[in-house]
Amino acid sequence: MNLSNQPQVTAVAGAERPIAAAPSANKVVRNTYLLLSMTLVFSAFAAAASMALQLPHPGLVLTLVGYFGLLFLTTKFRDRALGLVFVFALTGFMGYTLGPMLNAYLALPNGAQVVMTAMGGTGAIFLGLSGYALASRRDFSFIGGFLAVGILVAFLAGLGAVFFDLHGLSLAVSAMFVLLMSGLILYETSNIIHGGETNYIMATVTLYVSIFNLFTSLLHLLGFAGRDD
Repeated sequence: MNLSNQPQVTAVAGAERPIAAAPSANKVVRNTYLLLSMTLVFSAFAAAASMALQLPHPGLVLTLVGYFGLLFLTTKFRDRALGLVFVFALTGFMGYTLGPMLNAYLALPNGAQVVMTAMGGTGAIFLGLSGYALASRRDFSFIGGFLAVGILVAFLAGLGAVFFDLHGLSLAVSAMFVLLMSGLILYETSNIIHGGETNYIMATVTLYVSIFNLFTSLLHLLGFAGRDD
């Protein structure tokens, strides 16, 4: 998530920044959404293979090591062709971790409905927010600092919920991530339009992570609601 490199915040929240040169911004937008589409399809294939093979979840520690390790390599090689290899390695790995989770939810009485609802909700939120940012051309750079702090707090709270087995806190973290990832979609789309993010590989990673976390958070919330029913 490329929040540390956000452009300078305007003095007034919501004020307009000059939009980046149209050809340059349009190229980044086009390349980002093309690569994002490809990584989502690749991640879906990895998840499907993981589900079909009944692969076990790698666990929290290996998931974090794999994610942050591949994210580091993607960031390091973001200006080279090798960066594309690590983007697919990262999204494929995340797809693999999603497979066992989907199998667990599908085993519930209403599991298929929960998964499809979470998937539909994720798609609607992403397309709606990204489309709004593209159409309105509003500058959302002012929420960058809030998102950075919020994501860090939610991440640490999530770890606490796992280690201390706090189900209530876990649900609260999922709700926080739904809001934070929605904000991140607005932020990053605006960042591309206004020239704050000119590297389509990093823009793709940010949007992919937003979609992944949004989907898994909705899955958790809907799955809990379904069990309550």
